[in-house]
Amino acid sequence: MAGWTLTELPRHNRAVLFDGAPPSAMTDELAGEILPGLPAPENLPAPEAKRLLVLLGFVGASVARHRQERDPAFREDPERAFDGVRVGPAQTPFRQYFAGLAERTGTGHYHRDSYASLVRWNVGTTYVRWREETLAVLPGAFDDGAVRTYAGAVGEVRFFELVKKGEAVELAINGMLQPLSDGTVEFDSVDGISRAVAATALLDALRQLFREFVALPDDEGMTPEYFMDVFRQFAVHWSRDDIPPSGALDPEALKRDFLLGISLPGYASHVRRIFPALLAAERVALEGLAGRPPLPVMLLRALDIVPAGGPADASAVPETKEILAGLPVAHLRDLMVRHPALGVWYRLLVAHARASGAHLQLSKRFLFKPQAQRDSTGIGDAELVSNRRGTTGMDESLLERLTRARKDHVLSCLRVPAGETAEPTDPPADSSALVRIGER
Repeated sequence: MAGWTLTELPRHNRAVLFDGAPPSAMTDELAGEILPGLPAPENLPAPEAKRLLVLLGFVGASVARHRQERDPAFREDPERAFDGVRVGPAQTPFRQYFAGLAERTGTGHYHRDSYASLVRWNVGTTYVRWREETLAVLPGAFDDGAVRTYAGAVGEVRFFELVKKGEAVELAINGMLQPLSDGTVEFDSVDGISRAVAATALLDALRQLFREFVALPDDEGMTPEYFMDVFRQFAVHWSRDDIPPSGALDPEALKRDFLLGISLPGYASHVRRIFPALLAAERVALEGLAGRPPLPVMLLRALDIVPAGGPADASAVPETKEILAGLPVAHLRDLMVRHPALGVWYRLLVAHARASGAHLQLSKRFLFKPQAQRDSTGIGDAELVSNRRGTTGMDESLLERLTRARKDHVLSCLRVPAGETAEPTDPPADSSALVRIGER
């Protein structure tokens, strides 16, 4: 199954997409040679269930895409796209088998392909090292050094690697910040300040990852046309109103927003809406962070700059910003002199906003700008997966609001007194020294 998914599945997908081959050639081969030999989910240990879930996620997305592309009735009733696709000696219907396999992983995985299986488990174990120390390890489910794709394009490999590397760096950032949120490290201690400095450098490296991907030549990266017309169109629905895989489901990015604070009405509700597509441990962690004040608010309370108490969640952000906004610039400047941690945290939040801006530019480059061009020339939108919004429903306007909210952070009123300290450190020239796949 692993070998077939690496070689034959991409070959079949290319034949259907580019050569006009019928999808039945792929489904007939699956039914005759591949799927009947798979064991019952309950007979698999959890690690093997994870690997098989990744493989069948690509199979399911391929079957669903091609059938929905050819028959509008399948788009209206996505579950029908899996009619006749059966797995194992018991000939279990595909989606039922997939659900059993998801349960067998013990992770609370969604009963369809997801961010966790498509990216994190698919790409090899990824390491983040900084100053000779391993800060984060993000395991993969395979040790073969390969990355599974839909159509075998190098751009797909690079994109999956980009997203996995980004999550690994975010994991390292959150690992630096979590002890401050837990109260086990004090903000103005040497350890607390060094953690904020390290998190700032890592955010700059995350921004650099996005820049490096955009700078790749077409034969090594991905063109907007391929991203929109080939890659994204595999993120079809498996059932009505389910949540297809998306980079917006990266749990470490969601955690970072709760840790650093984001003053956007309804943000927590948006995150809870996509909970079904996250793993069980991720849902628990996010609920915990959503119920705490963001770190900049905790910092200001710990330094007695704003009163202790108050809201114990993200609603503390506007209240705290209002208090700071009422202080004269001279007072703010004096506070920054007396509390060096303020300048450090100001630079961290600026770096957070800049990384968010780089991600927005990536989205504009590969999705929103080319789709706007298509709309202006009458080409319109894709029939299967809309290119006017992300698969979790976020359009360009919402992404811009999110970026503005991160820029308008709790400490944004320190912009003037911060003076020369406003600029974060320059990102590394090459992120490969920081984050690697399959190498410690």
